[in-house]
Amino acid sequence: MKKKTRLIHGGVGRDPYTGAVSIPIYQASTFKQDGVGNFKYEYARTGNPTREALEKLIADIEGGSRGFAFGSGMAAITAVVQLFSAGDHLILTDDVYGGTFRVMTKVFNRFGVDVSFVDTTDLDKVERAILPNTKAIYIETPTNPLLKITDIQAVSKITKEQDLLLIVDNTFSTPYWQTPISLGADIVLHSATKYLGGHSDVVAGLVVAANDKLGGELHFIQNSTGGVLGPQDSWLLMRGIKTLGVRMEEIEANTRVIASFLAEHPSVEKVYYPGFEEHPGHTIHKNQAGGFGGMISFTVESEEKALDLLKKVQYFTLAESLGAVESLISIPALMTHASIPRERRLELGIEDGLVRISVGLEDVEDLLEDLGKALEQHTPNILKKPAHI
Repeated sequence: MKKKTRLIHGGVGRDPYTGAVSIPIYQASTFKQDGVGNFKYEYARTGNPTREALEKLIADIEGGSRGFAFGSGMAAITAVVQLFSAGDHLILTDDVYGGTFRVMTKVFNRFGVDVSFVDTTDLDKVERAILPNTKAIYIETPTNPLLKITDIQAVSKITKEQDLLLIVDNTFSTPYWQTPISLGADIVLHSATKYLGGHSDVVAGLVVAANDKLGGELHFIQNSTGGVLGPQDSWLLMRGIKTLGVRMEEIEANTRVIASFLAEHPSVEKVYYPGFEEHPGHTIHKNQAGGFGGMISFTVESEEKALDLLKKVQYFTLAESLGAVESLISIPALMTHASIPRERRLELGIEDGLVRISVGLEDVEDLLEDLGKALEQHTPNILKKPAHI
């Protein structure tokens, strides 16, 4: 089954009870039992037909054993980290999402889970960071917001040699472009609020386990802690996933044009986009993913210039999040990554003048005109060398 077909016909496909081609919203908290212990569904926290259909779908399109749906991306991350115990050590990508950094350094540190943030694009640094109590390596690729690329297969080789788990946040690439389990990952997670939902109308998180053992452990955590996704949001997410393929292809086409425009604009100092041959890790990403995605980050002269740009754009909506049909724009240092101390942000390369855009499905000519008008008065002292795809 090809990818676009699997997005529509994967998992349960249609309702087994009625034949409905759209899985119904089973708005029920509990279910009749035919006898004590004789039931298909027991209680909605443990299992719900609508949520189960979504969970089977994401497992199918990611190529995993079991899927799990949570009330947010952070709830999904929290459930995965709860696989570990006090005294365990995890290695995380240094340029990780601000919410992930916050929960690891402000919440899970209270429970004795130790973390090291490492440039996972450098395999030597990854190996040097492994300690006797290391249990897993957690990577984002591409990262948020600098779009750094980690070689999933290479890190998987390390984790298998060291008997560690490999966890991959696949939010930016989506399973349409990249399937980390096929590259050796043990667990894949998504902020499904983003591309999978795709319409800025649902908050959700998804996790896929590569094997039944991990699947059983994650189900125990999901049922025990209860951060499950409701049936209405599960239905919205399945509806969004059906169009993921066509959305990602159109977004990809728009993003290539906009990235090239920004790379040649005199007011833009630097562009981060994996589709550029000059982008670090371009070849690795090309080999492990089918597309370069819809995210672009770029720098202007200062935070003041960045704020001015945000005031002038019309079709790029100033908002948190990404991956929707509408184009979004943000300043990571003041928004998504504000929870990371400034010194740490600057060390990572998240400058005050860094702007992140999530390219949507608007006409690309309108998007180019919008950015062009907003940037036209910015003229930095040093012109950068144009980059090319």
